[in-house]
Amino acid sequence: MYDKQDIRNIAIIAHVDHGKTTLVDGMLKQSGIFRENQQVEERVMDSNDLERERGITILSKNTSVYYDNVKINIVDTPGHSDFGGEVERVLKMVNGVLLLVDAYEGPMPQTRFVLRKALELNLQPTVVINKIDRPDARVDDVVDEVLELFMDLNASDEQLDFPVVYASAKDGVATLDMSETGKSLKPLFETIVKYVSAPQGDPDGSLQVLINNTEYDPYQGRMAVGRISRGCMKTGQKVALIHHDKTIVYARLGKVYTFEGLKRVEKEEVRCGDIVTFAGLEDVRIGDTVADPEHPEQLPPIAIDEPTLKMNFIVNDSPFSGREGKFLTSRELRARLYKEMEKNVSLRVKDTENPEAFEVSGRGELHLSILIETMRREGYELAVSKPEVIFKQEKNDLLEPIETLYVDIPEDKMGPVMEIVGNRRGEMQNMTNLGDQLRLEFKVPARGLIGFRTQLLTETRGHAVMHHVFNGYEPYKGDIQRRYQGVLIAFESGESTTYGLHSVQSRGTLFISPGTSVYEGMIVGEHVREQDLEVNICKKKHLTNMRSSTAEGALRLEEPRKFSLEEALEYLGDDELLEVTPSGLRMRKKLLQKHQRDKAAKQAKVSG
Repeated sequence: MYDKQDIRNIAIIAHVDHGKTTLVDGMLKQSGIFRENQQVEERVMDSNDLERERGITILSKNTSVYYDNVKINIVDTPGHSDFGGEVERVLKMVNGVLLLVDAYEGPMPQTRFVLRKALELNLQPTVVINKIDRPDARVDDVVDEVLELFMDLNASDEQLDFPVVYASAKDGVATLDMSETGKSLKPLFETIVKYVSAPQGDPDGSLQVLINNTEYDPYQGRMAVGRISRGCMKTGQKVALIHHDKTIVYARLGKVYTFEGLKRVEKEEVRCGDIVTFAGLEDVRIGDTVADPEHPEQLPPIAIDEPTLKMNFIVNDSPFSGREGKFLTSRELRARLYKEMEKNVSLRVKDTENPEAFEVSGRGELHLSILIETMRREGYELAVSKPEVIFKQEKNDLLEPIETLYVDIPEDKMGPVMEIVGNRRGEMQNMTNLGDQLRLEFKVPARGLIGFRTQLLTETRGHAVMHHVFNGYEPYKGDIQRRYQGVLIAFESGESTTYGLHSVQSRGTLFISPGTSVYEGMIVGEHVREQDLEVNICKKKHLTNMRSSTAEGALRLEEPRKFSLEEALEYLGDDELLEVTPSGLRMRKKLLQKHQRDKAAKQAKVSG
């Protein structure tokens, strides 16, 4: 064994919006990767449209920079626990982590989640306190909070002795001492080279690579990404591909690449310690081992936490089916979901008794909604059911997933928030004063968080910030009432009119505008009462000789309530579906006709 001293492999972990992608931008620019006159986008690592729109990292990505002839491979990891599957596998490629923490907010739930994974793998952390230029920065307090977090997570003595770098990623500066003004990111580069251990391995041993990620190249087919643990990899080399179940397939590699900046650079040979991507193995999956065919030794496969939420993806059978999408059939839907499962390791897809419905399980609401949004943009039409938590049966106990919930609120909003969380079977664990804000910590059943964000923002008039992270399984906490109001349901198919909408708006809150095409059974608003109500929003005013030409325009309508994808999923009831198309979202009843719903309600009453 020897240390590959000219290589460092690090992952950057941080909570959403703590400046992780901005810091990578600065490191790339200051390492000389780009030409002086080259135009470079901000947040260059967020290559996915959804990542740019939402300001979050969804897919882990690889890049590298050079400092003093040392190659630093950087893996940008997602900050949200719903993408924990991405986090867990990329940490296997690195020897150290940069823990990035906001100088005001301090360590947050997703920070805790990813850091726990890193410490369990015995990775050496370097703490970067970012946004030190904020006027409300509380740097010393945040460093103390980070130390407390490390102790809470049972960090070793070596891990507790972490170096601290103070930075402003936006300005591209860092310093090791708050009394000194930083001029560049040089102190950060030097800290990485000094404190992150070099990768170990025997370059003359038999080949071993654990596959941590897969990509698709339109010219070369499936590409695999991993770190060479032992030996070296060459273009055209014969290898043994060892699957999870220990079956072995013999194959020959295609082209082999390493990462230089944001580009893949072809290499004839790559030695152990470096992160590579290569073509030629069409059957390769995440967690497989690529080894020497003469000595095929398997590395421990990647263990991924189980999903906690499930929902049904169903072929769209609404009256508007086929109007807006390109991919409509169960065969196309099934193929797309199973293809996603190959690279999205936290996802589970299962066929159901209904050939047109598939049960899809994931790590959380955001995890599943990103998949739905991606498919919608690709041209798929589908219907999805209300998200449900996955229960476990252990002996005679029913267990359910529990989340740790953090809510930042103004002090005067504490009462309403406590009431909402209490109604959802939440238990308060801690309260921290952040100056003019309070941070409340709760343990809440995962099903209690479905629809929680919308209610929280309404009650606090948009002043609350919430984050949550999976805590574990505990005994069932009891029933939770999810929605207190019924819905307004379109009575017939047609086009909504101002007159029709005006006549029903006193019955509740509308979700649509005049001129919207609707069908029987489509949800068009929220009722003020608990029961559902069928309404005729397509009716027109009767024509008479006395009709004023301005009468229709004089009718005033309230602004309709618009839903994002996540809000619509949270809002759904047990007997409702969300129709998802490339052009929009429509909530509907599973049974579109009133007599069908009445019949189903009677049968449920009899059987209940």
